[in-house]
Amino acid sequence: MRDLSGAKFSFVSRGVGSRALTMTNLRRRPAQGDLVVARVVSLGQHHELEDQHGRRVRLYVGDLVVGAFGNRYATDFYEGYVPDGPHTHLLTAGGVIGTVASSHGRRGTPTALEVIGALADTTGTSLNLTDVVHLNPPVADPPPATVVVVGSSMNAGKTTTVAGIVRGWVLAGLTVGAGKVTGSGSGKDRWVYVDAGAHAIVDFLDFGMPSTFGYRTEHLITTGRLIRNELASQGATHVALEIADGLLQPQTHELLSALPGFADSVLLAVNDALGAVGGLRVLDAAGVSVAALSGIVSASPLASREAEDATGLPVISPAELAEGAALDILRTKQWA
Repeated sequence: MRDLSGAKFSFVSRGVGSRALTMTNLRRRPAQGDLVVARVVSLGQHHELEDQHGRRVRLYVGDLVVGAFGNRYATDFYEGYVPDGPHTHLLTAGGVIGTVASSHGRRGTPTALEVIGALADTTGTSLNLTDVVHLNPPVADPPPATVVVVGSSMNAGKTTTVAGIVRGWVLAGLTVGAGKVTGSGSGKDRWVYVDAGAHAIVDFLDFGMPSTFGYRTEHLITTGRLIRNELASQGATHVALEIADGLLQPQTHELLSALPGFADSVLLAVNDALGAVGGLRVLDAAGVSVAALSGIVSASPLASREAEDATGLPVISPAELAEGAALDILRTKQWA
């Protein structure tokens, strides 16, 4: 048995827990979610790794890292895919491993890895993330009140908006669940929800996906329902869910048609008024109505007025959501 006691287990591997583990040969055809052991060859953009709790730990050349094969779609970071050989990259600090196909100009050279084996149980059976998750929540009947936050682009303020909703509901005495339906596995957003006071937190990683880019839309729609059901099974009566990336990301765009009848209300996080106008056009074409705008645009009173004048919708900042406006969103049900 290969001693992995000194390996650095990434956030996406959190489901393996404290079970006895070893290393075996790689599968002939690598797949998303395969848990692997890789050696750090050179440090680049990512010189830290989020551990299983989401704490960032320093990486050094020669470190063994346990992560999972996956894809990434990040317009302001890396585009990457499951590798076809042992020499590959660290796509996210959370431990998604894949080969960079394109990079934003602001990003540095990716941290290079050499995959040396597959993570396995004591029988020598290689593990995929789907092997280490066992959630099978009952259907919530009735479902909890649900608000979904989407964004015009990456870094539009979606996670901060969800945190504002969570905080506002918690301060009102509600039992709140928070979840992320799509994205790349990371502890950062999870801790934002924890700090806001969420009673329960569930994301796509809990259902065996290190990153959702590349999975079938039908699978992601089912996962969104399962996330809400699991939050409800943990006692949440009110749920705030985040859909990652921008509205033009292919899978995010395809998910929009599933929101009517699922979400009680939808908030759109945007950077500016033009993003609000364009975002609303995309959402309208998908049959999705929006209760309010939020996100980065709300940091500027002038930009907020522009957005309100251009769309006729209110701009509500995350701070205002936390101070009570989150309750108003509950009263604005688009598909009652």
